[in-house]
Amino acid sequence: MFSWKTAGKPIVALSPMADMTDSEFCLIAKRFGARIVFREMVSSEAVVRGNEKTLDMTAFEEEERPLIQQIFGADPDTMAESARIIEEKFHPDGIDINMGCPVYKITSNFNGAALMQDAKLASEIVRKMKAAITVPLSVKIRLGWSDPRECIAFAKALEAAGADLLTVHGRTKAQGYSGVADWKMVGEVKKAVSIPVLVNGDVHAPETAVPAMEQSGADGVLIARGALGNPWILKQIEEVLADGRVSTVIDEVTRRQTVIDHTKLMIAKHGPERGVVLMRKHYAWYFKGGPRSKEMRMALNKATSLQEVEAILAFEKDPVPA
Repeated sequence: MFSWKTAGKPIVALSPMADMTDSEFCLIAKRFGARIVFREMVSSEAVVRGNEKTLDMTAFEEEERPLIQQIFGADPDTMAESARIIEEKFHPDGIDINMGCPVYKITSNFNGAALMQDAKLASEIVRKMKAAITVPLSVKIRLGWSDPRECIAFAKALEAAGADLLTVHGRTKAQGYSGVADWKMVGEVKKAVSIPVLVNGDVHAPETAVPAMEQSGADGVLIARGALGNPWILKQIEEVLADGRVSTVIDEVTRRQTVIDHTKLMIAKHGPERGVVLMRKHYAWYFKGGPRSKEMRMALNKATSLQEVEAILAFEKDPVPA
């Protein structure tokens, strides 16, 4: 059985990102050496209601293991039952609770980061979920709602309630994604608890993981936006943390083949046209900052078939047809 204590350190994992870390993206990340992936969050209420779309989001391929499924919600009994259902039906390697999402749509219903305002309720959620499942239970939090030191007492409460691991994003809810992640404050959480802690926020390049780990003293790093269009970053981070340099170098041929492989996975899941359309959110990330990235994105966003995507990517010197 998977355990955070035996997962190996440093822990380098793919962060759950709504509408992005679906099965197809996790499979691509795994193929480039990602050891642990967190799947995008699902609603506990929808799971308990038996919503087919939501349950389908929690299905995965064996190739994705070890896989952690994230759940959001604010009712302890519903959260516990949803975790039990997911474990019984799909058998993920772990369950993660979202107590860090700052988006209004989530916090307005007292989900996500809103739970950091009520340590008693958050602890009750952890206790009931822990009792309902046999796999490890982790929690993703922020530095606080508005005060960046709120995370210390909150983290202690979650540990006492039974959490096996904490991920701390180095910003408050009030900051959202603005400003700079405070890795040193994540380190204060690490000092306050005895369970593993992952640092999250602003690690967008392999080399950036080094100061993030040094300043936080964390047991590992959870990579979010840095992995979008860049699934090989997790392997590269492990290389940098191991010997100070990146050994895995991705050339343009590999990048374009990855885009095609990712598109094929989306088509296999969603159908020939819808799969390509759903890939549009990824195309921009794959070519962000590259030569003629705007033209490439515009061309791919007009594609409606795999053949069109392959034709756009087939040009060696000028990737966008005139």
